[in-house]
Amino acid sequence: MYFSSNIKLLRKRLGRTQDDIAFSLGMKRSTLSGYENGIAQPGLEALISFSRHLKISIDTLVKEDLSKLAESELSQLERGYDIFITGSKLRVLATTIDPDNNENIELVSETAKAGYRSGFADPEFIRVLPVFQLPFLSKDKKYRAFQVNGDSMFPIPDKSWVIGEFIQNWLNIRSGYPYIILTLDDGIVFKVVENNLQEQQKLTLMSLNPLYDPYEVNVKDIREVWKFVHFVSSEIPEPNLPKDELTKTVISIQKDIKDIQMKLKLQ
Repeated sequence: MYFSSNIKLLRKRLGRTQDDIAFSLGMKRSTLSGYENGIAQPGLEALISFSRHLKISIDTLVKEDLSKLAESELSQLERGYDIFITGSKLRVLATTIDPDNNENIELVSETAKAGYRSGFADPEFIRVLPVFQLPFLSKDKKYRAFQVNGDSMFPIPDKSWVIGEFIQNWLNIRSGYPYIILTLDDGIVFKVVENNLQEQQKLTLMSLNPLYDPYEVNVKDIREVWKFVHFVSSEIPEPNLPKDELTKTVISIQKDIKDIQMKLKLQ
């Protein structure tokens, strides 16, 4: 943990005394001194107070040795560009190359997803994945293919392969665009994303299929982000239903749900 050295470094860079910071945080100077010298360990409330006051995530304050950052990186951090939130510490990507030193496109099948969830950063796990090349993709970018299942991104068919471009800076995620996200809880998900990282440190994930509700994921639960670029499928996507037919379908589904709810109440 680097909390004590980090808050001392940041305080000095702000040109403020322990009395100043302690007063702003509503604590005794001796308490702050204990934190800075590593004599005392902060509780959750204290960590939240420091995070809000310095506008830096708790993860960064605790896990990152800020003294090792370049001046430009420290300046960015102090201006609100938190290195933990941007995901810059997750950019060491396990990858493979072909005999000509070109980046492969690894395939993560449905059966490999469980292993990928824990082995995404393990070069040995990535090395055994099947690989291929697509000549029309840029050689300057990194791509990976993931097999999707279910109908949440209909009309993209079930069992399709979606190809994603690796995203280094998560603040560059564009709202309203589809991405492949690796999360701690859900593993690999393919969703349309609303980027709320700067305001709330969260992404909102939405399905193309309106039957699935949007949900939020905290930046701390995200491990990789890939921007959707192509999909490959052996099936032809089903045509969109005409508006009137779609309305009838939705009404029918709603009626079925109400019937089920009424039966449950009567039991």
